[in-house]
Amino acid sequence: MQIDPHGVWLDIQAIKKFSPLVHNVTNYVVMEQTANSLLAIGASPVMAHALEEVEDMAMIANSLVLNIGTLSSPWVKAMMLALRAANSKSIPSVFDPVGSGATPYRTKVAHSILNHGAITAIRGNASEIVSLNGSQSFTKGVDSSLNASDYLEQAKMLALKNKCIVWMSGKTDVVTNGLTLILIHNGHTLMGKVTGMGCTATAIAGAFLAVNQDPLLGCAYAAILMGIAGEMAAQKGNGPGSLKLAFIDTLYNISLNEIGERIRVETL
Repeated sequence: MQIDPHGVWLDIQAIKKFSPLVHNVTNYVVMEQTANSLLAIGASPVMAHALEEVEDMAMIANSLVLNIGTLSSPWVKAMMLALRAANSKSIPSVFDPVGSGATPYRTKVAHSILNHGAITAIRGNASEIVSLNGSQSFTKGVDSSLNASDYLEQAKMLALKNKCIVWMSGKTDVVTNGLTLILIHNGHTLMGKVTGMGCTATAIAGAFLAVNQDPLLGCAYAAILMGIAGEMAAQKGNGPGSLKLAFIDTLYNISLNEIGERIRVETL
């Protein structure tokens, strides 16, 4: 499979043209960051988690993003209802199992969501991916203590088991359908010092999946954009605070030439 910068660019242009409605049932730590990032690439974000409206919102959305970063029983129920509605409408869904493996409750909720309905893509760090396979993971709160590139087989296994795409983030991001592996070597260590960058990646994936019928490519393109924008923002900023602002500006202003010059991808 050839990963072409023009493919990434075409999806970015499609997002700007069609402005897909991305329904986020996400955690309150990252709502502003993810909403602003989606707006910057041209998508239309909505953060709706009320039990009274979550199904109706999913029915008018173009994609669904589920994120268990700040868990509560009503929000878990809302995610189940939204996923059922998304499945009935056949819109893509992305699940972020934040902190799975850290506590029994988080791990149980993550498995419950995966067992409740079809998921188009799972995006998480290596510890979260390993925990979803039922293996012992090493999680520090919601952060991974594992290197993604050491757990390629775990990512493939999870993708095959759930018949979905797995995007495992880390120093090298891994995107797989269980057969093909796409390794994205873009990104910057400073991104790990800004809360919600992983959650933002999940939301960005929701926008790409709304315009790309190939979920493997959609997730790969989202990972490429995240990594390159993070690199560029780190060069412009002086630390985590300025990176956060520069990152959103970069998403808004990024060009095809910048993607072509910086993209570092291999396919296995």
